[in-house]
Amino acid sequence: MFVIGIAGGTCSGKSTLATKLKEHYGNRCICIHMDNYYIHPSPITIAPISGKEYVEHNHPDAMRLDEMRTAFEEALADETAQICVIEGLFALHLPWIRERLDLKIFVDLASDERLVRRIKRFMSFGQTMDEVTDRYIDTVRFRHDELVEPTRWHADMVINGTAGQTSVDILTAYIDTRLGTSN
Repeated sequence: MFVIGIAGGTCSGKSTLATKLKEHYGNRCICIHMDNYYIHPSPITIAPISGKEYVEHNHPDAMRLDEMRTAFEEALADETAQICVIEGLFALHLPWIRERLDLKIFVDLASDERLVRRIKRFMSFGQTMDEVTDRYIDTVRFRHDELVEPTRWHADMVINGTAGQTSVDILTAYIDTRLGTSN
């Protein structure tokens, strides 16, 4: 099985890239979205600068890691699939994931564009502009600098989060070469 990890900042395009790979390869690809493993109710964090309390979604401690690890191991043992994609903020941060990856991808996108995407997404969930931007400035940006951005150095490939289909075409050509197939 060819195992791919996709990491990057909030709203950089990780899930979109993983979904496009899944659509391209269909049943030959298993996709694990780390967002599905957040603890409910979510833990609370205190912003290091403002001291305000926020729901924590930007630290591995906010995730059901044992359950995610089990799902990852089961996906790797699946003999019907050729590709396993695991994507999320910490796909390149957690050593037990990183050591199993054949291809490590970091999706890069300028912070202002990630913020705009985040504003649009979270306002569609009913949050106000102030709620989205305050949380981003107080905790999301801090955690990105602390835990996500440094993982780019583990990446084999850094992909532009705005490249769209070009990135998918390049990636699938590489994957097909590694698998010895063409789609």
